[in-house]
Amino acid sequence: MRSEKEPAYRLPAATRVGGVTLQVADLERSIAYYQQVLGMRVVSRNDGGATLGPQRADTILLTLREKPGATPMSRRGRLGLYHFAILLPDRPALGRFIQHLSDLGLSAGMSDHLVSEAVYLTDPDGLGIEVYRDRSRSEWTYDDGQLAMATDPLDAADVVRSAGGEPWTGMPPGTTIGHVHLFVGDLEQASVFYHEGLGLDRMVWSYPGALFLAAGGYHHHLGVNTWAVGAEPASENDARLLEWEVLVPGSTDVERAASSIEAGGGAVVRDNGTAVATDPWGTTLRVRSEK
Repeated sequence: MRSEKEPAYRLPAATRVGGVTLQVADLERSIAYYQQVLGMRVVSRNDGGATLGPQRADTILLTLREKPGATPMSRRGRLGLYHFAILLPDRPALGRFIQHLSDLGLSAGMSDHLVSEAVYLTDPDGLGIEVYRDRSRSEWTYDDGQLAMATDPLDAADVVRSAGGEPWTGMPPGTTIGHVHLFVGDLEQASVFYHEGLGLDRMVWSYPGALFLAAGGYHHHLGVNTWAVGAEPASENDARLLEWEVLVPGSTDVERAASSIEAGGGAVVRDNGTAVATDPWGTTLRVRSEK
């Protein structure tokens, strides 16, 4: 199902989100949180940073870069990251994770979005995190070409029951970054950059104050909202999202996306086979080939 308005260039259907890079105030504190609460493992580390991924897999989901003293992110305090979203492979994994949070005595936001079931957390620097599982596309519904999404209460007890009493043993193999959601200053301007430029389809455009975009008919690889309108963009001294990746099938797709962004007036830097661009509010994305 396509959106109501196709850009001149559309990203390939196999496009997906790669890793995210965060600036944090205290590397050790952040590593401890992402290991103990999120169940990630450290893949590599150096004096100023670390990469993390699922258990028993070499996939990089998260790169942490330390800036000592970085100002914590306050909700609706800075334009930039609203949350990054970790996609679990199935509903039982989400059930095990919810039970794990309960065992730790932690509270979390929870929502049923019709296309997915989600849990919301905030890391030690105030950066937003979603952990979710997708419903089958056969369960998604559309209204006049627009995908139906909502924010309904989650039946957490039923999700936990789906785990069958199995314990949480960390982020399982097959876990990916499913999407990124950003605070922006203007939805139409965001649409120009991400839809007409980058080539994402508009999937949901009537959600109050928000726009959801994707490639390949997914519910969203990117969400943008104006719920922090009037705030300043995150600065180099803030805890923030430094970069997120868009993964495309091949090098030709990287160049086509770069050219489309440039045709729309955006600036692109070619960097070792990747294309790097920054949106109007200072959020950087890197288009990279999976091959």
